[in-house]
Amino acid sequence: MDPECSQLLPALCAVLADPRQPVADDTCLEKLLDWFKTLTETEPSLLLLQENPSLVELLSHVLKSQDVSSRVLSFSLRLAGMFAAQEDCFQYLQQGELLLGLFGEVGPLCWVAWNVPTVRSGWIQGLRSLAQHPSALQFLADSGAIDTIFSLQGDPSLFVASASSQLLVHILALSMQGEAAGYPCLQGGAWPMCAWKIVGHLEESLCATGAPQVTQALNVLTTTFGRCHSPWTEVLWEQLCPLVARLLERATIPAAHSLVDLLLNVARSPVFSSADCGLWGTVTEALNCLSPLQVGPLAVGMLKLQHCPQALRAQALGVLLQPLACVLKATAQAPGPPGWLDRTEGSSLTVDALLSSKAACVGVLCQTLAHLEELHPLPQRPAPWPQEPLLSAAVTVLRLCRGSVAPSSSVGARLCATFAGCVRVQRAALDFLGTLSQGTSPQDLVTQVFAVLLEYLESPDSSPTVLKKAFQATLRWLLSSSTSAGCSNLSPHTLLFLRELFTVLQKRLCSPGWEVRDSAEFLTQLCRHWGGQADFRQVLLASEAPALARQLLQDPESYVRASAVAATGQLSSRGLQAAPKGSEHLQAQQDLLGDLLHILSTDSEGFPRRAVVQVLTEWLKDGHAGVAQDTEQFVATVLQAVSRDLDWEVRVQGLELAQVFLAQTLGQPCCSYAVALPTVTPADRLPTVLRTLCRLRLLDFAFHALLDCDRPVAQKACDLLLYLRDQIDACGGLREVGDSPDLSSVEAALQRWRAGEQGQPLGDMEPEAVLAILRSMDLEGLQSRLAQGSEHVEKSLQSLLQDMLATVGMLENEADCY
Repeated sequence: MDPECSQLLPALCAVLADPRQPVADDTCLEKLLDWFKTLTETEPSLLLLQENPSLVELLSHVLKSQDVSSRVLSFSLRLAGMFAAQEDCFQYLQQGELLLGLFGEVGPLCWVAWNVPTVRSGWIQGLRSLAQHPSALQFLADSGAIDTIFSLQGDPSLFVASASSQLLVHILALSMQGEAAGYPCLQGGAWPMCAWKIVGHLEESLCATGAPQVTQALNVLTTTFGRCHSPWTEVLWEQLCPLVARLLERATIPAAHSLVDLLLNVARSPVFSSADCGLWGTVTEALNCLSPLQVGPLAVGMLKLQHCPQALRAQALGVLLQPLACVLKATAQAPGPPGWLDRTEGSSLTVDALLSSKAACVGVLCQTLAHLEELHPLPQRPAPWPQEPLLSAAVTVLRLCRGSVAPSSSVGARLCATFAGCVRVQRAALDFLGTLSQGTSPQDLVTQVFAVLLEYLESPDSSPTVLKKAFQATLRWLLSSSTSAGCSNLSPHTLLFLRELFTVLQKRLCSPGWEVRDSAEFLTQLCRHWGGQADFRQVLLASEAPALARQLLQDPESYVRASAVAATGQLSSRGLQAAPKGSEHLQAQQDLLGDLLHILSTDSEGFPRRAVVQVLTEWLKDGHAGVAQDTEQFVATVLQAVSRDLDWEVRVQGLELAQVFLAQTLGQPCCSYAVALPTVTPADRLPTVLRTLCRLRLLDFAFHALLDCDRPVAQKACDLLLYLRDQIDACGGLREVGDSPDLSSVEAALQRWRAGEQGQPLGDMEPEAVLAILRSMDLEGLQSRLAQGSEHVEKSLQSLLQDMLATVGMLENEADCY
């Protein structure tokens, strides 16, 4: 520790020990602990305590006096544990039984402050830091701390209860560190002392009749098998597996979700990749006994495992598919090919769950759809994958929600009533339907898919979120159809669907609800994927969608305007505006550019302005006709508007546009989107290029952006100027071009740059002045400081100690807001 800090530390310890002094806030104490943690990791803890006896005096005072605040007590417990993590320091603190007083049964547990959760939390965190070596294990076994940890598992504070369970896992793993090689001796029950206590406690808890105790034991075991993959965990499971399996025999299975988590972590452990140890039998029983809502995560978890036995994988898939099989059977549809659901026959648990209540029915089905969606893209999914039955089930569920399926039984009638208009089921089914687009399906089923999607897109009852899901699923199926066709042209079925789709889209773009009018985003995606295909262009231009999207630029809702900006920008880029060819078409492009610039300059909301700059940047990259006509005027106009914008994202995007223009002007690609021009700008062109940048106020904008109060803007400006400086240096600078720099001009430019903090424009500069400014600035240093964030102002232990003392008036020093 620095001498300056050592001089300040006694005064701070005195403040913390004095109950009359206002205690520093939790943030300062946390930062102080962080500093001590750093110090104990870089220098011996024992030496630190010996050189700073005020720390031990503080701990001793806290132990003797019970009137310290709960904050200071919690801080002291954590600090003591932090120092005791090193064994020699542990022995030093134990000489006066300081640790026993702080962490033993006669310590804070008997104090009034123990009722405060932060104190109990500090006690646990202190023990967690302390438990790092054999001496600590012996201390834990003798001091009674283990029993206190057991009791804290049921603490009313969830944070304390969770931390205590995590601590038990840590102590168990620490106890077994030396037993990895000799684990067979554990078969006789010869566990180390701390481990023996913990394992015995787990056995008692698993046999308890109350669900809380069982849950606590299962949580400890789940974390243990998730973190520890040593051979001794196999012995632990063999000893406790019968007790875990016995939970499945109870009339009401306690803590079913925790039990599933445990079985999954054991199955995922590499220790059990080749060993059975009763695991697979327990999983098989759990798949049979747990309710459909509880068993879903276990089934999908087993199907993700590479080493899961084949018979168990088949059982897990059958369990996972049971709810969809019930839906298909209830609507008089074949549940799939022969043998598809042999294991689901007579599954009364699933039927009972589906019919017990609407909440249970919806929960089971949505969970099933989500699990199958998660499983579908994985390489280890079951083979053969039942693509057709799953697709048929998804379509059936969507039709049940709309009431367009005739039930064939009383179960079907109940399902119709349950699913009718259920938005949650509709969203889950549409997500799953979109995922199934990646598989191979017969044409008749694909036709049904497009039909049900069109129903949802047309229906006025579809909520905005359901409508968005339907559009997303539609896009995925259109992409799948065009890919599977194997040619650039769209199939006749797809073209017919698109004609109907654009009719629906036109209605949506005129909807009174802004969430529905926001469907212009879907039009953007369609054009991005198929805007170059003749058949698509013909269908689109025959509709009113382009004209309606243009009208939405004046929509009262900012989100809709932003989507309309993106849509019209994409349409214009693809030449899909509702305007004739030739001069009128070019005029339409210019009119649209004028509309977008008007939005950029006058719109009161940030979303449309951001969308405009993004579109204009894309236009500049692609050489859009409206931009190419007068690129310099275009860039100057955009930067003038962007530089005054109050939205930092608009300014960042404006700098992106400036960098695209700079790359094109210099003929040097600065990123993947830049045009492939000559690799080095000819030296004789540099003065002209720099004068152009000054005339367009691009450099003025970039220099002032370096002072921007929003860090992303300053970072982007710094990157741009570094790129410009490097390009100038790459071709030898300006030394060989023209006369030597005009020093008075350079000095005047530098003065104007310094005055830029007051917002004064730099104005036109000579190329030599630009180069002088770029070379006089430490852009690399600025880039590094900007990458540090906003915490680099003053960050030291001395500063923190001074601030804490200043707040109680013991130093005539203003706090530096550390």
